[in-house]
Amino acid sequence: MLTKLKDRIDNNSLRRLTQLKGLIDFSSNDYLGINTNGLLKDFFNGNENHGSGGARTLSGNYALIEETESFIASFHKAEAGLIFNSGYCANVGLMSSVPQRGDTVIYDYLSHASLRDGIRLSHADSFSFLHNDVDDLERRLTKAKGNIFVVTESVFSMDGDIAPMKQIVELCERFGAHLIIDEAHATGIIGEKGEGLVQHLGLEKKIFARIHTFGKAVGTHGAIVLGSNQLKSYLVNFARSFIFTTALPPSSVKAIKASYELFPKMKKEREHLQSLSEVFNNAELPFEKLTGHTPIKAVIVPGNNAVKSVSQRLQQHGFDAKAVLYPTVPRGRERLRMNMHAFNSHEELIQLLSCLVVLNE
Repeated sequence: MLTKLKDRIDNNSLRRLTQLKGLIDFSSNDYLGINTNGLLKDFFNGNENHGSGGARTLSGNYALIEETESFIASFHKAEAGLIFNSGYCANVGLMSSVPQRGDTVIYDYLSHASLRDGIRLSHADSFSFLHNDVDDLERRLTKAKGNIFVVTESVFSMDGDIAPMKQIVELCERFGAHLIIDEAHATGIIGEKGEGLVQHLGLEKKIFARIHTFGKAVGTHGAIVLGSNQLKSYLVNFARSFIFTTALPPSSVKAIKASYELFPKMKKEREHLQSLSEVFNNAELPFEKLTGHTPIKAVIVPGNNAVKSVSQRLQQHGFDAKAVLYPTVPRGRERLRMNMHAFNSHEELIQLLSCLVVLNE
């Protein structure tokens, strides 16, 4: 333990818990500002319970959580949904229980750690394919055995790019593979009503499972796995991260349902995010930029020391833009991750970009 901590200290990648107050937020995942602007306060009367009493398979099940699952599943045009306590719990529970020994899991190399942890806990064979590379995915599929599961994100959390969903769906249909999509960073953002990439493209009937998390644009916490009634029943019986944990309390579930009633109407906020994205994409910076059409932006500043220095200097100028270090990202691809929000103004973004130029001089 001490050796591993020393290694982190030596390469300047040791994580510490900090509190930064009074800075302009270009860091959080609160894309629509639902949490920052307190948009859910009017939905509460202060009478909600803050405990559920136990695991849902024992004493922690109640009407509101079942109603909310049905409500969200209907919104996403899914047969059924099962709420988990976090996106991490949802991904680990799904991926550790569904694939079996003799099956094959093929996952995008940049898939979230929670997906990869779940895959490791399963007894299936697993292989990564090059990021968003459908040709490499096809090569992997030709060698797969047993039940085949293909796993990817719709919007990637570090690069902000979007999976080539239609091509992946076509490959999965050709090879009889089950497709699992993590929609964490697409929920609330992609689509006319923030329904996510899969549904925006009309592909929901072709997906084995979708994971929508509530801790980003939804502004609450928790997650839901969407799929068939059979999948829901299976997870209730075999997903250990669901079975052996206390259920979310009614206060949390009410907030989730309230946000799902709110964010589909936030069209202006989604349009503002797109306008901020265009400002960033068109800006001239002395760094490599990761551009795209999502609120997740980044500039590459190679080296843990270098990127931490730039982040700290931005904080001194009033901007909260976090450094993402190796080993979270590959060595040499360390970056400033700058998330856009509906509450960020064009002027604030331009000031941040100008500051980056000055800091590099």
